Amino acid sequence: MKVIFVTDLHGDRTKYRRLIEVARDFKAEVIINCGDMLPKGKDILNQGEFITDYLDGYFSELNAAGIYHLSYLGNDDLQMFDQLFDDTCGKYPYIINLAQRRFELQGYEFIGMNWVADYPFLLKDRCRKDIKDFVFPPQLGKGLVSTTQGLREVRDWISYANALPTIEDELDRLVTPASMETAVYVIHMPPSDLGLDICLDGREVGSTALYRFIEKNQPLLTLHGHIHESPDRTGIWQAKLGETICVQPGQSYRKLTYVTIDTIAMRIERWQI
Repeated sequence: MKVIFVTDLHGDRTKYRRLIEVARDFKAEVIINCGDMLPKGKDILNQGEFITDYLDGYFSELNAAGIYHLSYLGNDDLQMFDQLFDDTCGKYPYIINLAQRRFELQGYEFIGMNWVADYPFLLKDRCRKDIKDFVFPPQLGKGLVSTTQGLREVRDWISYANALPTIEDELDRLVTPASMETAVYVIHMPPSDLGLDICLDGREVGSTALYRFIEKNQPLLTLHGHIHESPDRTGIWQAKLGETICVQPGQSYRKLTYVTIDTIAMRIERWQI
């Protein structure tokens, strides 16, 4: 199977368009998008319009071309638009919302998860403690979550988060594949301790729970995003944990960054155009 893997496009229409061209040139059967799909910043409250005005047509084009698209919304994509995104994906048989779900294709099982370990920033829609004794980073504010009525402030974010499932809990809740040897986990958060999680200032922010999960279960592949700058800062965009290959291509602000995967030859290459 030929796969294009990309992450953190943040509503960049030029990159989305180039991705279709790349998929056709590579003769890809699947595009996997690892989250943070929608515009952010001043346009964050208009993410619903991006889904209806752009992604709907984009999905329709991929569906007509017979190219599967497996994706989910990420931590910068407002949870208030989850239902709209799910409904839009549901219009097309080749378009799959992979959030906390499993999808089987050509003998491979793709399992997605879009929760991330907590960070300092305000938007907390998809944030969780990593493990039970997780130490929260210094917070830049009280925290915000999105609802169908708009953004809501969480006055005591730490107490709120302490009542939520951890990343470790969420991993345990995922559907178990029939065989880890053909399982591909698509998880927005990168694991810790593999060099895939390095911020511009050198902080290591990956998930200990995820590292332990991969080490224990040994799936075929794990695909990640979230920390755009890590691969360009360290030169590391893939690593092995036991027999599992972990991939985190990052995303450039100026160039489309993506990975091609040939699952038969297990050939994995990173590209920037």
